[in-house]
Amino acid sequence: MSAIAFWGAVELGLIYGFVAVGVYLAFRVLDFPDLTVDGSFPLGAAIAAVTITAGWDPWLACLLAAFGGAACGIVTAFLNVRFGILNLLASILTMIALFSVNLRVMGRPNMAVFNRETVITPFYDLGLPDHVVRPLVLSVLVLVTVLVLARFLASDFGLAMRAAGANQRMARANGVDVGRQIYAGMAISNALTGIGGALFAQVAGFADVTSGVGTIVVGLAAVIVGETLFRTRALFIALLACVIGSVIYRVAVQLALSADFLFLRASDLNLVTAVLVALALILPRLRSRKVVAQ
Repeated sequence: MSAIAFWGAVELGLIYGFVAVGVYLAFRVLDFPDLTVDGSFPLGAAIAAVTITAGWDPWLACLLAAFGGAACGIVTAFLNVRFGILNLLASILTMIALFSVNLRVMGRPNMAVFNRETVITPFYDLGLPDHVVRPLVLSVLVLVTVLVLARFLASDFGLAMRAAGANQRMARANGVDVGRQIYAGMAISNALTGIGGALFAQVAGFADVTSGVGTIVVGLAAVIVGETLFRTRALFIALLACVIGSVIYRVAVQLALSADFLFLRASDLNLVTAVLVALALILPRLRSRKVVAQ
């Protein structure tokens, strides 16, 4: 694997780090299985592509993508909280609807964002190679996001959200508005995913309605890999582990596709993804069984 391919995998892993942190918030904190991210990720990319093409500031494009993703999460939460629809089914309904919404936003299946100002463009004057500048900038952005989210989850509101995810009955008995926590948590989770989509469009140079296919699998894989490598109760470390897991996952995929002896092609990406996720799920179980046997 070449250096450019390696840094490209790291770059993509950092972008999906936003998705991984959002998935962690939904699955681990709220205990809410959410497939909305498969629709909110391309929505963030679509919003960024449309606004940047229209000449808007790329940072504003990311902010609008975050609002778009948050709106998706609120819709899923509304279906679940207000009408009692099963959380998984509610997220599937939103995800399906977002495919048409994304087509409406772009007006076409895909849109190019080449030769446009992005959030990374000002940093190309640092004198470093472009393939190194992008991961550096993205690492700073995702680290700031992890710090802010960890601080939020340690606040009174964040503790109430964690209580609602751990035990809704107990949380209600202690005066926690569980519905409001679900609304807030789902909005933040998908806002992070929307930001990831916006950064993907700016770095990759395009937005596509199919770019969200399998996003939830990538996010879950990052969370599982991170939790396997870093077994900790420290919130900041757990969130950072999701980002590291995302990077490791992407590098592993790139290594698998670059290994000539495996006879894999780019079209085998979904196969490699499924195998790596399965291994990430199986290995912790085998380790726990080995410990019990001893």
